[in-house]
Amino acid sequence: MTKKVHEFNDLMRKLRKDLFGKGPERIHTVFVENMAVSTLYGNLTPTEKFISGTMNGAEMVHSARTKMIQELYLNQPPEGLEELVGAKLVHLFSDMKVEENIAISVFVFDRNII
Repeated sequence: MTKKVHEFNDLMRKLRKDLFGKGPERIHTVFVENMAVSTLYGNLTPTEKFISGTMNGAEMVHSARTKMIQELYLNQPPEGLEELVGAKLVHLFSDMKVEENIAISVFVFDRNII
């Protein structure tokens, strides 16, 4: 199971690095029945940190880091993700605390992944 979690985290880190220019510094993922719950630490680029210094900037960074990733996964799950867990991704719930630079993603699959 540890290998599968490590590979899952690597997929997420690469996708976010490719999309935003920086992937999370640390990811903690647990598999629970048909879900993968990931907490991502150290996500923001220096530019995003600067932009989020204002209320409007923080909202813009939050929107980009949550809605954009949800739309991307909805349209096309990352290559290899469904094969890795042996199930189809049906939902992604994602949120971020910009001021704390912590995000959480809950991946819901069509069957148990453990």
